[in-house]
Amino acid sequence: MTGPTLRESDRWPGVWLGDDVEIGDDTALAPTVVVFSGTRIGPRCSVESGASLGKGARLGPYSSTVRDAPPPLVVEEDVSIGTGSVVFAGARIGARSIVGDQAFVRERATLGADTVIGRGSVVENDARIGDRVRINTLVYLTAGTVVEDDVFVAPGVVTTNDNTMTRGMREDLHAPILRRACRVGGGAVILPGIEIGEEAFVAAGAVVTRDVEPRGVVMGLPATNRRTVPDSDLLRRRPKE
Repeated sequence: MTGPTLRESDRWPGVWLGDDVEIGDDTALAPTVVVFSGTRIGPRCSVESGASLGKGARLGPYSSTVRDAPPPLVVEEDVSIGTGSVVFAGARIGARSIVGDQAFVRERATLGADTVIGRGSVVENDARIGDRVRINTLVYLTAGTVVEDDVFVAPGVVTTNDNTMTRGMREDLHAPILRRACRVGGGAVILPGIEIGEEAFVAAGAVVTRDVEPRGVVMGLPATNRRTVPDSDLLRRRPKE
């Protein structure tokens, strides 16, 4: 089996590029970056050493993930991608977003504008993340997770999408939904199919086994509702420029 075609860049020493790669003006690629064929990188981006952009997924024989070839990776303008990060073909990274060191963004995952993915976090295939989202260090977002705008996810949060743990079929997978401006505390675990309501608050270490109502405050194992997020703690929308 032959590997992808790569050539060393004349413009960026130590960078390896595939065929038909598009790179915008004023973008900086550090040595040892690899950009696979078809990848599109917008202007004024920064890609740090050891990052791998646009690689194809290698699926196990029993994987339930869609096996169709994904479209090329698209990185919009003013994006920063950290050292050792891996961003797969088919993903889309929104303008001004940051993908932290050693982060892992799978095929067909999408990140909105002004979103941050922390160091060592994983965004699995087909996850959809909105604008102005903060995903902190060592977070795991399972395949198909939906994270709406302005959500905050603290370090070490784990989401899941399979109650059968591989004994079911693909249609048995149900990823969580994190609605607009909800907040999830450090080390929380969110079970398959759970919906965290708009402006809800999940306390650190909670195990969320049931949906959380909008503005609900839940904590414990299993997480139970304790009170309502007060008006004074609601997100203040930024005025449009």
